[in-house]
Amino acid sequence: MILFVFYFLQLLSVLQRGCVLTDDCNIMWYQDKELAIGFNHKPHTNMLEPLPGMSAEEVKLIEKYPFINYSNLDVKLFNHKKNKSYSFTIPKKFRWDGATIAPVFWLLIGTKTDPRFKIPSMIHDFMCNNKDVVNFDRNFSSKVFRSLLIVSKVSKIKAQTMYIAVDNFQKFRKGWKG
Repeated sequence: MILFVFYFLQLLSVLQRGCVLTDDCNIMWYQDKELAIGFNHKPHTNMLEPLPGMSAEEVKLIEKYPFINYSNLDVKLFNHKKNKSYSFTIPKKFRWDGATIAPVFWLLIGTKTDPRFKIPSMIHDFMCNNKDVVNFDRNFSSKVFRSLLIVSKVSKIKAQTMYIAVDNFQKFRKGWKG
């Protein structure tokens, strides 16, 4: 009986969060009328720092890509407007540079290593490096980035500004549609 109550309470908790409990989506990270973002677990990431005894090559890698993902992260995205879902896995040891922000804007936006930008930049950088995971849909990947910024407590004005900058920058990168 106690076990039944325990499982019932877990199911109730999941339903209240708006995520249908499945093997590939244990956490509904974000959802609105445009899109939904789910993960199989909370992302496990960190920012690396150069340490004594590291080779020059290791230090250079950390300077270029200071962030690391510590476990495979299954990501499930749903585009409500196109009624299309996307699933992909960000592998353990994936490295990225954080939010790419020109130094002149650091006072207004923040630096690339701002903790609020860590998860949004990881997901977006992975999509940019692997455009096929979102069917080469540049605008959708930019909207995912903006939504993740909002979840990370970035103001809506700043999130929208970053969304516009990222989307316009990506228009000039090869491999995207629309």
